Amino acid sequence: MTTHRSGATCSLDTRLADGRTPALALRDATTDDDPFLFRVYADSRRNELACVAWTETQRLAFLASQFATQYRYYREHYAGATYHVVVADGESVGRLFVARWPNETRIMDIALVTEFRGIGIGTRVLGALCAEADATGAPIGIHVEKQNLARHLYARLGFEPRDDRGVYWYLVRTPRAVS
Repeated sequence: MTTHRSGATCSLDTRLADGRTPALALRDATTDDDPFLFRVYADSRRNELACVAWTETQRLAFLASQFATQYRYYREHYAGATYHVVVADGESVGRLFVARWPNETRIMDIALVTEFRGIGIGTRVLGALCAEADATGAPIGIHVEKQNLARHLYARLGFEPRDDRGVYWYLVRTPRAVS
């Protein structure tokens, strides 16, 4: 996968399990994407907050605060990271935030809106990122909540638990030899 900081998109050329190949791309996130990025964030926390007895206004205020805090943290602690919107057939479907260091590629965040989960898009995005890391020889790391259903996807792609960090597993995928 080629990373472009110029606003250009980069193609993800793997196939879905059913053989369909919707056009997938990553494009740089801009401030115009903030409402969509918030939607992705809020959607990723829907199940977690379902049992909380808040009004819709309270829930949205909490999510807006958490979203702003997370984004500020990423900007402060991951200098030079890339912030992409995942696009499928021209529609924004998720986000991918990645920091690339000489000794590691760190997935800061990957999330898709609910209606685009479970159809191979995440597998394609992660597969392209794994191929990039293999080519550079850098391992990939990611923090994954222990109850996150995507942990099975990470295991299938070769990510292994390296550290128990409370509610998270820190997973690492070592680079594969490129022939």
